[in-house]
Amino acid sequence: MRDNSIKLLKSYMQKKTLLLFGIVFVAFIVRFVFLGSIAPSLTWDETAWGYNAYSLGIDGKDEFGKFLPMTYLESFGDFKPPVYAYLDVLPVKLFGLTEFATRFPSAFFGTLTVLLTFFLVKEIFGKEKEDLALIASLLLAISPWHIMLSRAAFEANVASFFIVLGVFLFLKAVREKPILLPFSVISFVLAMNTFNSARIVAPLLGVVLVVMFYKKLQKHLKISVISLVLGIVLVLPLLTFMVSPQAKLRFNEVNIFTDIGVIDRTNQEIKNDNNTVVSKVLHNRRFAYGVEYVHHYLDNLAPQFLFIKGDGNPKFSLQDVGQLYIWEIPFFVGGIILLFRKREKNWWLVPIWLVIGIVPAGFARETPHALRIESALPTFQIFTAIGLYYFTKYLIKLKNKRIGIGSLYVLGSVVLFGFIYFVQNYFYHYSHEFSGEWQYGYKESIEFVTSVQNQYKNIYITETMGRPYIYYLFYQKYDPNKFRREADIYREVFGFVHVKSYSNLHFTDQISKINQANALYLSTPGEKPENANTIKEFKLLNGHTALVAYTL
Repeated sequence: MRDNSIKLLKSYMQKKTLLLFGIVFVAFIVRFVFLGSIAPSLTWDETAWGYNAYSLGIDGKDEFGKFLPMTYLESFGDFKPPVYAYLDVLPVKLFGLTEFATRFPSAFFGTLTVLLTFFLVKEIFGKEKEDLALIASLLLAISPWHIMLSRAAFEANVASFFIVLGVFLFLKAVREKPILLPFSVISFVLAMNTFNSARIVAPLLGVVLVVMFYKKLQKHLKISVISLVLGIVLVLPLLTFMVSPQAKLRFNEVNIFTDIGVIDRTNQEIKNDNNTVVSKVLHNRRFAYGVEYVHHYLDNLAPQFLFIKGDGNPKFSLQDVGQLYIWEIPFFVGGIILLFRKREKNWWLVPIWLVIGIVPAGFARETPHALRIESALPTFQIFTAIGLYYFTKYLIKLKNKRIGIGSLYVLGSVVLFGFIYFVQNYFYHYSHEFSGEWQYGYKESIEFVTSVQNQYKNIYITETMGRPYIYYLFYQKYDPNKFRREADIYREVFGFVHVKSYSNLHFTDQISKINQANALYLSTPGEKPENANTIKEFKLLNGHTALVAYTL
């Protein structure tokens, strides 16, 4: 009898292991297949990650010559957190300076996040909830939101992995292995040095975990103190940077509190009310900014964004599929209700995590924003998984087995259809429809320019499509040391960095005003003079012309 029980347990565990392996394999396939060509081109930020990784791998310096930057990469003057570039050094060394290598860390850590979600859910709800953990992992594996952000060099995707890892290690540490606590701290600090939003989310989550598990941490006081000191030491350089003028410039660029329109509106409302005391209280600018923040925060929970059309930026959404599947609505809502009713183990962490994960996006002018709230994943999938888990259990327990099994087949078919619809649209139609959103055309034009570069004294390239210099550095695999010697760089008072020229390449937003013989010009069709001699056109995947090479 005992032997039979052991055999059944082993068989059960083997099946669960195979299921988890299958889920991770699906996650791997949809994140890595055609990674270098879908999305159809690199954005300028992706190109900057790749070239900075290339530069760091050569001499340990970023593109502008800063040795082993620890708090930021100057890049375009947006002061990028540096971790993604360091993670990309090895892929670039192994695969060369290519689109695949540049996106490798995002796809790799995106796949690992799917695996880690399984173990995270077990830590939150208990080992007996393996089925729930498998469902949550599956939902993240096939998530349109997570797939699209894993298939481009989005540092937010890597930061999300480190946040999930940090939470998992913390829970594991307080439950049975205190030695993991310092590694949890390191993971949270890595997240903060990977993406700007994580600089708010990671410490807030850390504080919540410390408060809720304070008594357990007291039992392991020595390792807890060591972890705290380690965290302070590691985060000090970042704190120093965050109060610097550079960090303030970046924050002022994107946050709602520098929107003068709010102040103008409140002043006008006070004026309309004849400057009464009541009006000054009701229309106080601080109160107005608070209301504005709430509006921006709640934008990220709008059903249209989550379930219908997704983010308005095609880089983060197909535009006809939400960040979550539409079929997830009843299970997402039901999962929230069931979570609060059952309150199993560390259930409270999921809603708190979701609330905290959206906090940074509320400060931003552009909302909703799938990238800025990715730190909230996988809480959305966990809510849906809870609803699915209890619904499937109900169907299995139905007395009428035919209805129960039939309903499960219908549910599985709906899930599969939604996934196939997304995959088919993304891999077969998306690139043709949205190649212009990905600065498509740069690679092809650079290949042409490189082939004729020695034939012209000067080559003038439009900046209309944004940051062309970094594409030339990337696709020409230009020697970083040579670039630093040659580059004519202009730094604005607001912190933005402009590379005006290097070698015989000149980058300008005034290309139509240049009239020089023995020069090659590369511009958008609208900037080309009527009397110009067109040499070659570079088209988007939908057939529209993106760039034109011409002479005068």
